[in-house]
Amino acid sequence: MAEITLLVGKAAPLPGSDQTSGIDKHPVDRPLRLGPQGFEGDEQADRRVHGGPEKAVHHYAFDHYAGWAQELAALAPGVSHPRTREIPGVSHPRTPVGYFSKKELLGAPGAFGENISTRGLTEADVAVGDVFRLGSALVQVSQGRQPCWKLSRRFGVADMARRVQDSGRTGWYYRVLEPGVVAPGDRIERIDRMAPEWSLARLWRALYVDRMNLAELQGIAALEVLAEGWRRYAVRRLESGRVEDWSRRLEGRA
Repeated sequence: MAEITLLVGKAAPLPGSDQTSGIDKHPVDRPLRLGPQGFEGDEQADRRVHGGPEKAVHHYAFDHYAGWAQELAALAPGVSHPRTREIPGVSHPRTPVGYFSKKELLGAPGAFGENISTRGLTEADVAVGDVFRLGSALVQVSQGRQPCWKLSRRFGVADMARRVQDSGRTGWYYRVLEPGVVAPGDRIERIDRMAPEWSLARLWRALYVDRMNLAELQGIAALEVLAEGWRRYAVRRLESGRVEDWSRRLEGRA
C-alpha cells in the first residue's frame, strides 16, 4: 500500500498562454467525495479531451520527479528555450526551468496536473484493469495518459509534452467502480488484477515505440478493460497500416 497526496484544482488561465486549463492542482487538507466524474472541487477546462468517466482520476508517480528535475536542469537555466517562441499561444519567452524559482513545480506533487501522487507505484508495475481501494472508493486503471501541449506551457519547455510521451513516464487514469470518500494520507491498495500482463509500460511501448507490431495491436484491440478510445487506436492502425498524427495534441496545432 502507498500513502497518497490528494490534489485538485480549478480551471484557470494557463501562464504564458491565452488558454485555460485545470492542470494547476494543489494538495487538499480535507476528505473529498469521489464520483464517476472525479473529485468534488476538481475542474477541467476542455471536457472534450480531459475528465469524464474514463479519466476520472489522474495518478502520477512522484518517483519520476527527481529524474525530471535532473533532465530539465540540463536545459541551461536562465536561457529561454529556443523553440518556445515557435509555439502558438505563448505570449512571451519563458526560461525552461523558471518553475524552480517561480512555482517550484518539481519540489512537490502537482507539477503534472495529477490528482493522486504516490511513491512506489509506476507504469512498470501497474497494469490496465488493476483495481485499487482508494479511501472508501474503488477505482480501476482505465488507460495511460496521453500528454498534451499544456504541459509544455506549464513548464515553459517547448517540447515537454513530447518528452513526457517519449519517456514513458506518463502517469495513468482511473475509472470509478464504487464512489466513496478519499482523504489526504489515505493509502491506495491494489485488490485485484484483470490483465496483469498488460502493464502500462507494455502498453506505452506498443503505442509509441514498437508502433506497428501487429500482435501487440491485436492484443490491445481485444483488451476489453482498456478504455474504448485506446482500443480504437489499435483498430485504426490495424485497418489503415498507419500511425495517427500526434502533432495537434503535442504541439497545439494540426
